[in-house]
Amino acid sequence: MFSPASLLSLSSLYVLLVLLSCFYGGVSSVPTKVGKGYRLISAEETSDGGFLGHLQVKQKNNIYGPDIPLLQLYVKHDTGDRLRVHITDAEKQRWEVPYNLLPREQPPALKQTIGRSRKNLLTVSELAGSELIFSFTADPFSFAVKRKSNGQTLFNSSSGGSDSFGEMVFKDQYLEISTQLPKDASLYGLGENTQPHGIKLYPNDPYTLYTTDVSAINLNTDLYGSHPVYMDLRNVGGEPFAHAVLLLNSNGMDVFYKGNSLTYKIIGGVFDFYFFSGPTPLDVVDQYTSFIGRPAPMPYWSLGFHQCRWGYHNLSVVEDVVENYRKAQIPLDVIWNDDDHMDGHKDFTLNPVNYPRSKLLAFLDKIHNRGMKYIVIIDPGIGVNSSYGVYQRGIANDVFIKYDGEPYLAQVWPGAVNFPDFLNPKTVAWWGDEIRRFHELVPVDGLWIDMNEASNFCSGKCTIPKGKQCPSGTGPGWICCLDCKNITKTRWDDPPYKINASGLQVPIGFKTIATSAVHYNGVLEYDAHSLYGFSQAIATHKALQGLEGKRPFILSRSTYVGSGKYAAHWTGDNKGTWEDLKYSITTVLNFGIFGVPMVGADICGFYPAPTEELCNRWIEVGAFYPFSRDHANYYSPRQELYQWKTVTKSAQNALGMRYKLLPYLYTLNYLAHTSGAPIARPLFFSFPAYKECYGLSTQFLLGSSLMVSPVLEQGKTSVKALFPPGSWYNLFDMTQTIVSKGQYFMLNAPLHVVNVHLYENTILPMQQGGMISKEARMTPFTLIVTFPAGASEAQAKGNLYLDNDELPEMKLGNGYSTYVDLYATLKQGSVKIWSEVQEGKFALDKGWKIEKITVLGLSGSVDTSGLEINGSPVANGASNIELSSMKQMHLQDVEDGVGKKKSLMVELSGLNLYVGKNFDMSMKMGVQG
Repeated sequence: MFSPASLLSLSSLYVLLVLLSCFYGGVSSVPTKVGKGYRLISAEETSDGGFLGHLQVKQKNNIYGPDIPLLQLYVKHDTGDRLRVHITDAEKQRWEVPYNLLPREQPPALKQTIGRSRKNLLTVSELAGSELIFSFTADPFSFAVKRKSNGQTLFNSSSGGSDSFGEMVFKDQYLEISTQLPKDASLYGLGENTQPHGIKLYPNDPYTLYTTDVSAINLNTDLYGSHPVYMDLRNVGGEPFAHAVLLLNSNGMDVFYKGNSLTYKIIGGVFDFYFFSGPTPLDVVDQYTSFIGRPAPMPYWSLGFHQCRWGYHNLSVVEDVVENYRKAQIPLDVIWNDDDHMDGHKDFTLNPVNYPRSKLLAFLDKIHNRGMKYIVIIDPGIGVNSSYGVYQRGIANDVFIKYDGEPYLAQVWPGAVNFPDFLNPKTVAWWGDEIRRFHELVPVDGLWIDMNEASNFCSGKCTIPKGKQCPSGTGPGWICCLDCKNITKTRWDDPPYKINASGLQVPIGFKTIATSAVHYNGVLEYDAHSLYGFSQAIATHKALQGLEGKRPFILSRSTYVGSGKYAAHWTGDNKGTWEDLKYSITTVLNFGIFGVPMVGADICGFYPAPTEELCNRWIEVGAFYPFSRDHANYYSPRQELYQWKTVTKSAQNALGMRYKLLPYLYTLNYLAHTSGAPIARPLFFSFPAYKECYGLSTQFLLGSSLMVSPVLEQGKTSVKALFPPGSWYNLFDMTQTIVSKGQYFMLNAPLHVVNVHLYENTILPMQQGGMISKEARMTPFTLIVTFPAGASEAQAKGNLYLDNDELPEMKLGNGYSTYVDLYATLKQGSVKIWSEVQEGKFALDKGWKIEKITVLGLSGSVDTSGLEINGSPVANGASNIELSSMKQMHLQDVEDGVGKKKSLMVELSGLNLYVGKNFDMSMKMGVQG
């Protein structure tokens, strides 16, 4: 949703910063080196195979506050491919990400007395696991993590006399640690951040992690989510190695990446590092999501197309939108309401005039019978209103965040609000009950949790003004109308180190909950701030799953490490510009690395107004986002895809292909849930040895082998696209082939054309599409088999997962799912294609059949007499099976005209193969044509 800070330009924010500086003490300069570090004074092995040590500060100073004199170091190989390094105050418990929110092993309890060294420190200077080796230097203390297989140093905190960073610092409100990096390392991650330079981290760009309601149009700025993790990809002698580093800390932080080093500067908490050994990018996300939580299973319909707008003033407008999509023959699965359906912007209410319940229920019956779904927004701020039942029950259950013993007062769309404290078990129960009550009022199919950074239109300590209406009902709703005073009395509101919040070092309580406010059990907002959206997603997921036992769908704006286990994400308030279209790809790819694979950007831009040409090009990208939704702002002109004839045509084309690909996308959703594999991913995931694609941010893969190469510039009718080595087949016209040695090709891309190519050695399951996923799902299957063009020997693989998508769990063995492995070989002039089915009953009960198989890249002609299915010859004219072939055209390379091979596309149609039964098929090829 449109929100105040989100549309503040950097210049206007700067003016605000200047105005506030007298209250908050301005911006501090950053000393290059803060301290002399620590020395290791004791070390012992623990009973669980770990390493426990104690560190003593070498020389105290008061820059950013006093040093913590004694630290506890705990190191353990949690698994063969994961190493943990945990450093905290040895004498006093410190804030950590709650273990009930993100389950993991507890480190050893703090000891009351610290013994001297139990072993000669020099003889225990390393701890080896099966993949990683931890080593340390005692004085000044530093540690390194190496890869066991090749000795490569992945992390090294020793400054080694470097000018670029100093020794480790550990104070109450300032922690600093660094690592050396080789110059050729390619780093990815550290979000949420709109990165103008693409997916690779760019030296000297700022990376600040602190959840903030600042729109995605602001570059190099801390946005809605906090993900303190990066992936490091290195190419050593042509061999790729990837690993990842997570610093599990929810406090605000700046991360300084200088190319040859990376430095964390954090305003609280502990050092809790996790190292994931890889060595492939897919291995990294598998290991990472195994730890933080596997991505949530998504219902099938959520992979369809979604339409939303803030400004559907009444139900008749929503009904018109749905009917206009039908008339335009553009697929649509889900219709959304922003807060237009609410009574006075209040959560869990209906506007009795514009969205009368009886008419809304009749509308929902109509679309539900069709198979469509309906989702609405809920913001965390609960309107302070004595006649509002949600608020009354919240007060009665004592569920709100406190300040000076009273519910903290803020302002969002309803006016004065209190914020639920989702760290409180009572709040989780109350929230679930409110969702249950609302679902009885309106049977929604999912929930959209927005403004949950948390966003506040005011700053500081506020009271409701007497004698005036707030908000007034006129003018912008995001102007603060409470009586507020700035809070400067605590070190939490004005910490000694100023992170680069909102890209301008604004105070950390600016336009959010005051950081000295208190959560359940005395937890400070200062520490828990970036967990707010995460904790709300967990509570919302629990509530939805408890309603009808169905698979929940939740879309959250604010995210943290582990959010993907509960929610999807969209990239927030973007702009209808060509630059924003381009940036969206990078953010979507980053969230796949973060373990949130169900992600997309507002198609055509959230505001102010896209051009017709831009909207054409945006749906050609957005049709291939994992989460595909058109969403616009209250103040923008209408931009539903049917508003322009040209966009209608582009949408029919691109979304038509998406709906044919739904079985593939749903299988990718299953693979994401079981292994963390991103749905949309950078090219280097499939081609990690191909260095040319390490920084590529204008193309992306769906799964391992489907590449999207969109037009991202105004006025262009062609696109220069990079093709990693191998054969690639145009999915819209499979006679069009590219054989690449690893080079760029110029592709034709008239206004309605998006280039999507399928890689060799793949079997892609598709269906016939439709206007809604429920219908598309029941159409016959086609298998696309790709071999390297003209190869004499080759093999291809694919898979297919099908289930009852309403069940909460996405797994085999429950009687409501089927998994199929697909195989093909080309050998000695014969093509063999077969399947191996697990749990076939579900697919058989649904009656799903494979009607057509298309084989690409064959050489020679087809011998129709040599066709066998399930061991039986298929005689000419004796069945409905038709076999046809067509020559494939090979596009020449931009630079040198390479690629003049010959190949054939062969189609077998009229098949009658049950998806739920093993099949095998073979056909003989004739001599070279």
